[in-house]
Amino acid sequence: MSTANLKGKTLFITGASRGIGKAIALRAARDGANVVLFAKTTEPHPKLPGTIYTAAEEIREAGGTALPCVGDIRYEEQLQAAVDQAVDTFGGIDILVNNASAISLTGTEATTMKSYDLMHQINSRGTFMASKLCLPHLKKAANPHILNLAPPLNMAPHWFGRHVAYTMAKYGMSLCVLGMADEYAGKVAVNALWPKTVINTAAVQNQLGGAPTVKAARQPSIMADAAWAILTRPVADASGHFFIDEDVLRDSGISDLSGYRVDPDLDDDKLLPDFFLD
Repeated sequence: MSTANLKGKTLFITGASRGIGKAIALRAARDGANVVLFAKTTEPHPKLPGTIYTAAEEIREAGGTALPCVGDIRYEEQLQAAVDQAVDTFGGIDILVNNASAISLTGTEATTMKSYDLMHQINSRGTFMASKLCLPHLKKAANPHILNLAPPLNMAPHWFGRHVAYTMAKYGMSLCVLGMADEYAGKVAVNALWPKTVINTAAVQNQLGGAPTVKAARQPSIMADAAWAILTRPVADASGHFFIDEDVLRDSGISDLSGYRVDPDLDDDKLLPDFFLD
């Protein structure tokens, strides 16, 4: 099977009911991929539009095959059941996208331990566990990839001082890339992808200032197109990298990124940079 597209590939995507996870799923669906959506949103929420079922329907409409698996990434038995169902349905897993994430931009004293635990259970522990459970199947695939939606490891103190609990949880996802890329070198490609700018997601709308911030953001489709460019590369060509969406697309020959802006009239240099990038 050619690695130039994702036709017939099976992607297991965590947190795939909305935002970047859903955008990556839809891009793969346009190739005719099988998409396993692992998420817990079964009912619409006022601040979190869409459910795992509406996302599955969009994937089918885009040309893919969807398998919605309802579960909470904090619980091993629920994640294992979804992995087993994916393998039973599609015969294997080719790609894992660790997208599920929790965010709380609070200082040390303002961070509740419930919030701390949630971020670490979903971000770093969830990423490690999903990788661990999918790897036995990924190792059997033709061109297997793990892609974590995680930042480059920037050790500048201000990224810790502002929200140390969140930074630790996200960097846990990044450390999984560093370690697993070395552990599975030549067998499974393990990479990170992070946006150059703020992306128009529910987290941004709810936690980062709402409409004014969204106006200076890009749409999730830029992350989806960058993810596609990474996931179609041969394992030998791409592993252990901390990719930035804009750089991936420019390397792929796409120089005009204006179509990804939320506000088409806003120049690229007016867009808000994302966290962890200096």
